[in-house]
Amino acid sequence: MANGTVLISGGGIAGPALAFWLAAGGFRPTLIERAPHLRTGGYVIDFWGLGYGIAERMGLEEEINRVGYHVREVRFVNDRGKRVTGFGTDVFTELTAGRFVTLGRSDLSKLLFDKIKDTTEVIFDDEILGLQEHPAGVRVNFKQGGERAYDLVIGADGLHSGVRRLAFGPQQQFEKKLGYAVAAFECAGYRPRDEDVYLMYGQPGRMLGRFTLRDNRTLFLFVFAAGNDPVPATLEMQKAVLRKIYGGGGWECPSILNALDGIDDLYFDSVSQIRMNRWSQGRIALTGDAAFCVSLLAGQGSALAMISAYILAGELFRAEGRYQEAFRTYETLLRDYIDKKQRGAERFATAFAPRTQLGLFVRNLVISTFAIPGVARLAIGREIADALQLPDYRWPSPTN
Repeated sequence: MANGTVLISGGGIAGPALAFWLAAGGFRPTLIERAPHLRTGGYVIDFWGLGYGIAERMGLEEEINRVGYHVREVRFVNDRGKRVTGFGTDVFTELTAGRFVTLGRSDLSKLLFDKIKDTTEVIFDDEILGLQEHPAGVRVNFKQGGERAYDLVIGADGLHSGVRRLAFGPQQQFEKKLGYAVAAFECAGYRPRDEDVYLMYGQPGRMLGRFTLRDNRTLFLFVFAAGNDPVPATLEMQKAVLRKIYGGGGWECPSILNALDGIDDLYFDSVSQIRMNRWSQGRIALTGDAAFCVSLLAGQGSALAMISAYILAGELFRAEGRYQEAFRTYETLLRDYIDKKQRGAERFATAFAPRTQLGLFVRNLVISTFAIPGVARLAIGREIADALQLPDYRWPSPTN
C-alpha cells in the first residue's frame, strides 16, 4: 500500500499532526472536519516534553513560542481574592530546559493546519456517516452526500469520536466519567487583568480559573463536580448550569457570570476517559482522544495527540503500508505509556476541585510545601517525566 490513501476524521490536534507525518512518509492524506471552519477559543494547554519535541521536528518551535504564553505563577485565591497558596513556574522551565509553553489549543491547531495546507486535501463542514470495509479498502459515505474509497480510515475526532462509534460501538462502552464537568469561554475587556498569572478560586466541588490572553481578552475555566447527566443540549442551558453552581460564590464569580451573558461560544463537556482493549479494527484505527482520552484536566491531551499521531504515521511508513503490522506495533509502543497517564489523570482529577472543605485544605497545604527547597522539583519532576523513547523514523520527505 505504498503511497496509499488515508482518510483522517478530526481537525483538532491529532488529525492535522497525523496528516503531516503521513504526507512526509509518502501517503496521500485527506482530512475531514465537521465544523465549517477552524475552531477558535476553547482553553489553553501546557505543552512540554515529547509533544514539544515532535513540534520541534515539525519546525514549529519558534511559532509555538510566538503564539504561546510563559506563565509566571499559578495563584490560588480565597473569597476576597487574597492569595491562599500557589507556586512559581520557574521549576517547570528548569526541568524542561525552557521547552515549556502555555498556548491556546486552537492556536496549536491553526499552526498544524498551516503545515499541511500544501500536502493534504481538507474538507470542512462534512462528516462520515457510514464505513464499509472490503478487501481492497474502505468505502466511506459522507453527510453532504457522495461516497469515496480509501485504503485506511483513521479516527482522530476526539472524545466523542464518530469513527469510533461507527467502527467499534457506542461511546458508553468505552467512556469512564471521572465525576466532573468542565466549561470554558473567552471574553474581551474583562477587568482586572493579572498578566502571566493563572488565578484559581475554589470552593468544595467547584473551581473557577482566570487567565489573561492577548488582544484584551481573558479566558475563564470552570471545573465542577457532576454526576452522569448528559451535557446540557443548548448554550442557554449550559449557561444556566454555570449560574446555578457558581451563583453566590465569592471572589469574581458575580462579574464572571455577568461576562458569560454576552458570549455565544462556550466549551462545555464532561471530564471523561476513553478506555479500549484495542485501537484498530481491520483498516480502521483511532488515535489521540478518540482512542485513549486521558481527560482534559490532565493537561496532556494535545501532547499525547502529537505523540500518537507521530508513532502511528511512522509505523505505517516503516511497515510500507502493511497496516495490520503497523497498527499492532503502534499500540504496543504506546499502550503501557497511555495506561500510566490515565491512572495518573484519574488521581489528579480530584485535586482540581476537591469535594470537601477538608479536601481543599489538604490540596492547598500540599501546594504550600512547594515553597520548601527541592519539594517542587521532586513532585513536578515526577509528573512531567516522559517514560517513552520516540522512534526515529527516516522520513523520505522534508518535515519542515
